[in-house]
Order: sequence, then C-alpha cells, then structure tokens
Amino acid sequence: MTWTKLIYNKSKVDNAGHILTDMGATPEDIENALTILNNWRSSHGYPMNTFQARLRQKAKIVDSNALVVQRLKRVPSIIKKLKRDQTKTMSLSQMQDIAGCRVVLSNIEKVNQLVEIYKKSRGLKHKRIREKDYIKNPKKDGYRGIHLVYRYRSDKIKTYDGLLIEIQIRSKIQHAWATAIEIVDLFTKQAIKSNEGEEKWKEFFRLVSSAFAKMENQKEVEGTPQNNNELYTAIKEKVTQLKIFSKMDSWSKALRVIEPKLKELTFFLLELDVSGGGDAKLSIRGYPEQAESLATEHYLEAEKLQSGNPDKDVVLVGARSVEELKKAYLNYFADSKEFLDYLKSYLEKNDNYN
Repeated sequence: MTWTKLIYNKSKVDNAGHILTDMGATPEDIENALTILNNWRSSHGYPMNTFQARLRQKAKIVDSNALVVQRLKRVPSIIKKLKRDQTKTMSLSQMQDIAGCRVVLSNIEKVNQLVEIYKKSRGLKHKRIREKDYIKNPKKDGYRGIHLVYRYRSDKIKTYDGLLIEIQIRSKIQHAWATAIEIVDLFTKQAIKSNEGEEKWKEFFRLVSSAFAKMENQKEVEGTPQNNNELYTAIKEKVTQLKIFSKMDSWSKALRVIEPKLKELTFFLLELDVSGGGDAKLSIRGYPEQAESLATEHYLEAEKLQSGNPDKDVVLVGARSVEELKKAYLNYFADSKEFLDYLKSYLEKNDNYN
C-alpha cells in the first residue's frame, strides 16, 4: 500500500504550528497551515504502524489478552499543547506524541514485564530518547502509566527517519481511570485531562487514582490522603456529591452508536456528538489498510467541521476490529463499566472495615 510521505521541511512544519497558535492569523493562512499539519501528522502513519506491529508481538508474549491500538493526535489537542508550551522550546516538529501506540495489559506485573522487554531489547534499531514512568511517580492530576518515546530509523527506507513515536503502556485499571476522565470531559464540557476542569471533579479523580494505586500496591498521588480510612471517606463523599454512579450510567445509556458492518477494517474514524441533551451519537467510519490516505483526509475534514464545538469530538485510530476498538477507546463509547466496577470494588472492600 502507499503511505503518506512528508512533503514539507521541518521549518515549514514549525511555521504552520506558529500560525495555528496566532490569534491574528488569517483564514487563508490557517487553511494552509492545517494542510501542512495534516501532511506532517499523516506522514507518521508508516512508522506508527511498524511500532504497533512490534508492540502487538511483544505484548502477546507477556499477556495473551493484551490490547494494542494506534492513533494520530487530534488537531485541537495539538494546537492546545502548542499554546500551553509556547513559553518553552517545543515546536510542532518536536512534539513527541503526534503518533502513538497504546497497549493495555491485565495487571501491573505484566506492565513491568513488557517495559523490561523493551528496555533490554538489543535488536531495536530505533533510538529511545525519553521514558516517563508515571506509575512510580504519578502525575499530580492522578494519571498513571509508562510512556516510551522513540526516534524512528530504518536500514532500508530513509523517508521517515527521525519521526517520533510514543508508546503508552498501561494496566487495565490505569486505562479505566484514564478513559473515565475523558468520558466526564465529553459529557460535562470540561477539560479535566488538561487540568482545566472543576476542582471537585479533579479532586475526585486524584483520590480515585490513589485508591487504584493502592489496589496495585503502587505509589499514591502526591497530596492525597495516605491513610486509607481518610482516603476512603474522601472518595465516598465525592461519589455522593457528584452522583458518580448514576451520571456515568446515564451517559452510557444515552449513547447511540452507528458503526460499520464491514469486516477486515484497519482504520476507524470516530465522530462523537453530545449536543442532543439527554441523547448522544457516535458515528464510526471504517477503512481498509490500503485506504490510509483517504482516512487521514476525512479526519482533517471532520476536524474542520467540528472546530470549536465543545459538543463534538473526532479521532482516527487503528485497530484490528470494531470489538478491539471498543475495548481500547471506552471513552468514545461512554463505557465506564470497568471504571465503576473497580471503584465499587474499592468502596465495598473498605465498607467492611469502617
């Protein structure tokens, strides 16, 4: 198949990033900048697919139930990150998570096993340039997981050399927590994931992250109660205050999913619309592997149509099937069942001690 190739140099890519964060940019400049950005983003498709195939192979060694997917970062997320880091030295061409592969493993032990496989691998020609262990040191917002960033290099085809690919490695409970935040963001019009949400919601997720960390015998989030009785009490208060179980359950029931019936699809364009009040709609368009370029074109078109609308969201992801897609992107299906099950398990266990 034909993969997208980069047709702009890094100077033009970085300039496009500057234009997209410039409040005074003209509509024509923005349109041209989006064209450059889309080509830059799409050019990561081939190396990302290479990493995804290897990740799938290695993950199955440690966990037969490993879930592996890939995604290209959304334009709004790219622009928001560029704006957030304007005071720093990062530019569009240096953004490490334009293309990412994610693996979700059954438990923390399997996460550690897979990370060790990657660290000890001598046959990997790509250079690991960064590692962030958010399990040993959780983010202040409660996010936990391990990120490995590689600079792509090929012995044969030099077209994509130098592009950065990020691998995210999570346990199931860490994944449930991360996707639950995104569900809340979508249905309450917040940005908790970017630390811009209501304090009561942010505090709830910090507390629950520490509870989940305890369940995995890992380090809790800084600033949350270290005493389990105090943590349990604080979580229970927030669960009642925010009506967690009833709200998340209602969001899931309100979502109508329109999905393709075709099989043997590789790329999926997810378009979520929560503007219908009590109703929400998720439309899924599927593409075979050879239609990668068409999929990325449709991705940008959908992003332009949804630009600035907080009720709508779109993402292009790669998965082996719709079933795999549903497990990896619980947030787009408003599926908080795993998160609520883990939370319920923690509360019930501690109910017996209080």
